[in-house]
Amino acid sequence: MTGLLICTALGIEARAVQRGLAAACKEVQVMRTGPGPRRAARAAADLPVYGALAVVGFGGALDPSLRPGDVLVASEVRFGDRVFACASAPPLAEELARAGLPVRTGRLLTCDHVVTGVERARLAAGGAHAVDMETGPLAAASAGRPLAAVRVIVDTPDAPLLSLATLRGGTSARRALGRIGPVLTRWAAGIDPRMVRGIRFSDGKEVLL
Repeated sequence: MTGLLICTALGIEARAVQRGLAAACKEVQVMRTGPGPRRAARAAADLPVYGALAVVGFGGALDPSLRPGDVLVASEVRFGDRVFACASAPPLAEELARAGLPVRTGRLLTCDHVVTGVERARLAAGGAHAVDMETGPLAAASAGRPLAAVRVIVDTPDAPLLSLATLRGGTSARRALGRIGPVLTRWAAGIDPRMVRGIRFSDGKEVLL
C-alpha cells in the first residue's frame, strides 16, 4: 500500500514533484493521470491502494488577487453539483507557508475546458478562487481518505495562457511544485485520521464519508 498518492495531470508536473522527493521515499507514489476530466476519471477508476491522496499541478486563477507562482490549497473542490471538502487545508497551507511558498486557501473548481475571458469573472463571482480540469473526478474517488488539492497558479485574468507573463511564471511554478512534495509527505504522515472529506450536494445536504 502507498502511504501517499500524488496525482498530476502532466509529465512536467510529475517530474517537478518527483525531483523534490527523497529517492528513498517509498511511501509516496507519483502518478500521471493525463489532462482533462475524462482522463482523470479513467485514472480514478484504477488507482492503487493508498492512505492519502493529493492532486497537485498547475492551475488558473479566477480570483484577480492571485498571481503566477502563488500556491492555492483547496479548502473545497467543486465538480458539477458536488462539493468535496478538504478538511486539512489550513494546516497544510501553514506548512507550505513555512516552507517559504506564497500560499492561500480557497475554493477550487474543476471544469471540462480551459477558462478564459469573461468566464473567469463569472466563476469568481460564484465563489471559486482557481480552476483546474482534473481534481474533481479524483476527489470523487477518494472514498473518505484524506484529500489535498494543491494548485500552483500559472495564468490569471491579467496574464492569460500563452502570454509572456505565463511563460515567465511557468518557471517559478515548476520550482514551487518541487518544494511541495516534501511538505505533502509530512502532511500525509501526520494527518489526523478523523480529518476526512465530505460531499456536499447542491441542495445543501452534506454526507461525511
